[in-house]
Amino acid sequence: MRQQNKSTRLWQLILLSFAVFGFGCEKNIDFKLADEESKLVVEATIENGQPPLVFLSTSLNYFSQISPEILAASVVRGADVFVSNGSKTQKLKQYDIPLAGGYTLSYYSIDSANLSAAFLGELNKSYSLKIVSQGKEYAATTTIPNITKQIDSLWYKPGPPQLDTNKVIVTGRFTDPPGFGDYVRYFTKRNGGPFLPGLNSVFDDLFVDGTTYELQVQAGVDRNQKIKEDDMFFNKGDTVTFKLSNIDKTTYNFWRTMEFSYQSIGNPFSTPVKVLGNISNNALGYFGGYASQYRTLVIKK
Repeated sequence: MRQQNKSTRLWQLILLSFAVFGFGCEKNIDFKLADEESKLVVEATIENGQPPLVFLSTSLNYFSQISPEILAASVVRGADVFVSNGSKTQKLKQYDIPLAGGYTLSYYSIDSANLSAAFLGELNKSYSLKIVSQGKEYAATTTIPNITKQIDSLWYKPGPPQLDTNKVIVTGRFTDPPGFGDYVRYFTKRNGGPFLPGLNSVFDDLFVDGTTYELQVQAGVDRNQKIKEDDMFFNKGDTVTFKLSNIDKTTYNFWRTMEFSYQSIGNPFSTPVKVLGNISNNALGYFGGYASQYRTLVIKK
């Protein structure tokens, strides 16, 4: 027994020596990250019953300072943007919206002066996007699928007891048709505010295929603001509009990887992730089609 105890202590001393030696040999490693060439960033969507909408900007380096001036300068203007549904091709028009502080937001959509060439999104139809900017051409394709996953009903109940008693939980009942491949993204709107995506806004039907199920609907969030726990609940007196959009797999993969990337920011133990866009010529971003349906819920005070 004494011999076994001696062997145990010996191994403990050896391991302790290795630990001390390892800590004593720590060394700082500095990485010099080269500045990357600026890339085109695309956020382009088309939805059933809605015109195409395209926002263009240029990427910033990882260590770039962020200011209203820098963000305003990153907006891409003067590009030639085309969207086709296979039988019609429309050139989109640039629109400029003045913002506070003398800044301007620009986007591209149908030309109101040339409605003969314009079209809106349709279910179960494919679309192509072409962008010509600063001598380079970019392309992407997407599909507005059919509306397959159905919103059966929405209701609410009191929120968690540890939160403000004014908070409520909204729950939905949904039906997923048999057959895998029904991808969705959801948004919510409170009262007269904008539609905002959920913190985790995209879902597949891997575990719910062919079933009717219930799921809490968390309020959409503005990622430009600090997000608190109670931001994801609704308030008594809210009028909630819930938007559920069927999307194709490419759009699902873009937002799945983008939201995973959001969650890993600031976490030294997270796994690096590549955001899966669908714009050609090494551009960033995506062109996505949305097959949307809406439900409204009035929450009593």
